[in-house]
Amino acid sequence: MPLVAGVDSSTQSCKVVVRDAETGALVRFGSAPHPAGTEVHPDAWWDALQAAVAAAGGLDDVAAISVGGQQHGMACLDSEGEVVRPALLWNDTRSARAASDLVKEAGDGDIAAGARWWAEQTGTVPVASITATKLRWLAENEPENAARTAAVCLPHDWLSWRLAGHGPASQGLDGAIDSLVTDRSDASGTGYFSPVTGTYLPEVLERTLGHVPVLPRVLGPLEAGGRAAALPQADALVGPGAGDNAGAGLGVGAALGDVVVSIGTSGTVFAVADRPTSDVSGLVAGFADATGHYLPLACTLNASRVLDATAALLGVTLPELTELALAAPVGAEGLTLVPYFEGERTPNLPDATGSLHGLTLRNYTPANLARAAVEGIVCSLADGLAALTSLGVAAERIILVGGGARSEAVQRAAAGIFGLPVLVPEPGEYVADGAARQAAGILLGRFPEWENAGTTTVTAPAAPEVLERYRAAAALSHH
Repeated sequence: MPLVAGVDSSTQSCKVVVRDAETGALVRFGSAPHPAGTEVHPDAWWDALQAAVAAAGGLDDVAAISVGGQQHGMACLDSEGEVVRPALLWNDTRSARAASDLVKEAGDGDIAAGARWWAEQTGTVPVASITATKLRWLAENEPENAARTAAVCLPHDWLSWRLAGHGPASQGLDGAIDSLVTDRSDASGTGYFSPVTGTYLPEVLERTLGHVPVLPRVLGPLEAGGRAAALPQADALVGPGAGDNAGAGLGVGAALGDVVVSIGTSGTVFAVADRPTSDVSGLVAGFADATGHYLPLACTLNASRVLDATAALLGVTLPELTELALAAPVGAEGLTLVPYFEGERTPNLPDATGSLHGLTLRNYTPANLARAAVEGIVCSLADGLAALTSLGVAAERIILVGGGARSEAVQRAAAGIFGLPVLVPEPGEYVADGAARQAAGILLGRFPEWENAGTTTVTAPAAPEVLERYRAAAALSHH
């Protein structure tokens, strides 16, 4: 069977998996770090990709490759394909004021009307992470660089372009910015693309950058973007790629009715939906997925670091924290932790703090505190799920991923609090795996059904009372 490669160019590193196209069996793996910071020259991504490919034993035998990548990053190129300035990453917040200005302007000063316009046109109300706000920041703070910008692309777009043999003219490459391609999942996170119509919004680019640059052509889910001229085997196909969340959805095999809950430094809750969403509150971003469906997503700021902090407070390891939490009863005997340690995004309470409720001499034990920390995180994510379902998104089962998903206490709490079956895949490189599955789909003409060996299903008695008590406690944190 032919081999395919999937790339995850994330904030921290680049990972490459090589898999069998038909079965999905892992053949090789390699990784390399990215530099720290919230702005990075794209050459660092290319260097890391080459290092990760070498660590994976090369790609001479690969028939197709796709790139998944961190969303929203702003990579600006001039007419010769040269990088205009280091790329601003999703986690660069210097464009926060630009985001609020764009909302106000769209509503002629009426914030609610402006939010409605953005939600209806792009599926997302602007925040600092969105590419459009970074373009506005560039135009206001670096007008010469804005004027020089002839093309704008995202991290995965730029890497796919380089893989196809394009690049800066100064490096002896063709500089062909009109050869840039992307997919609808990543385009949907820019703020200047409509997931509903599948088209760019030139009026947003005029309002942000000041002119309409060359933008990547949006490929279909199984449409090749060219040949990998930069690889030794130049006839390998290059796929459309995907944003990281859409890539992860592909990697875990999420389908309509599935909700993926990821517990990492932050928490994300996203679903595969058959229709676009529009949330004027801004809590749910109305992205597209990598298969032709939609990917509404809510994000929480507080997740696994709450477990880290609780374990440190109790002087235990994370496995020991899990054991403590499992030793306590469901509901932690009334002890409730609201985990807004670093403010919160869902609900939008940037200045909130965490709080502990229901303390008594009887329930103030290490086991109950461990349980309350676990339940607090899961309840916070349940609020993210509620934001999705309030928009009509179907939720039939939960796919639980991320570092925090490895805790049995988290798995059981999720099953009880969500009141749905919880599937826990084996830990893996879900974004890179999703990119590899897309590459296989290009070869086969369909997305292959790869077996997720090692996936476990967790069920637990429904525990609505835990969520009700949490929401009552959280409401006090809103004031």
